[in-house]
Parts: sequence; structure tokens; C-alpha cells
Amino acid sequence: MERVFAEIGGPLYGAAMRQSEPIAIRPYAEGDAPAMARLYFESARTLGPRRYAAAQVAAWAPAPADPARFHARATDGRLTLVAVDPAGALLAYGDLEADGHIDHLYCHPDAAGTGLAARLLDALLAHAAAEAMPRLHVEASELARSLFARKGFRVVRRRDFEIAGVAIHNYAMECDLP
Repeated sequence: MERVFAEIGGPLYGAAMRQSEPIAIRPYAEGDAPAMARLYFESARTLGPRRYAAAQVAAWAPAPADPARFHARATDGRLTLVAVDPAGALLAYGDLEADGHIDHLYCHPDAAGTGLAARLLDALLAHAAAEAMPRLHVEASELARSLFARKGFRVVRRRDFEIAGVAIHNYAMECDLP
């Protein structure tokens, strides 16, 4: 499997970050799991209320996630990429399964709106193209739907379901690759 690594310049989040510092997008490393679990929880709990009710957010991320679960996912054969700042702090992560399913794409709340998630998605799309995957699919949250649409994904249908007895929804989206 071809390894994806990129240096990305441009605006970064946080007052302590300088715009000239590059962000690295690299493959998952075992030590990333605790930061991924923390980022997942913080992202859902901080950004989720922008589009979902409090009960929905609490059902989506009821408690900090177990890092072992993130490590198991990242080492099950899917491609998991992480975006890190020059000091190695994890800012975002995303994954791509062999069947073209993008299961996770999460960005630290402080980096939301900076284009970092789009850059990480671009790296996943580049990998999919290099692997000649014909189609990608995702269940995008209300928060992520517009990003996926900008990258060429189309809504197939709205998915209404329950988590822990709480009604919530996302969108089944797909994209055909050239």
C-alpha cells in the first residue's frame, strides 16, 4: 500500500501557532490512539451542538472513547491518516476502508474551519485514486455534509436512526472516482 505523507503550509489554529509552520499528514502510528480518542470526543462534544441537540450529542459521544478501540480500528487494514502540527500534536484524523468507505473524519475544534479537514480528505481521496477505487461512500454528519459535497460527494439519502434511544441522523453520500 502506498504511504501518503504531505507537508501542508497555511493558516493554523491557535494563537501559539505560526502560519509558516507546516502540518504533516502521515499514516497512523500506535502512539496516536489516545490523542485520536480524545479528539473524537472533544470534536463531537464541542462542534456537535452547532447542528445537533444536546441529547443527540450526548448519545453520539457519551464519554471519552477507549484508545484501544481506536488502535484496533486503525490497524484492521484500513488506511488511517493523521494531521499533526510541528510539535506532533494531533489536529485531525481520517480513515478509508478497502471498500471505499470513509468511516471517520474528525478535526480538533480549534482547527475547525481552517481547511484542515478538507486537506486531510484530499489525502484520503488521493490514496483512493492511487488504489483505483471506483467509488467512495460515507455517512456524513450535518457538520461534515457540506465538506463532502464540496469534494464531489452527493447525498444518496438522509439516514434517520437511534443511538441509545435518541433519534439522530446523518447522510449517506457517495462519490464516483475517475
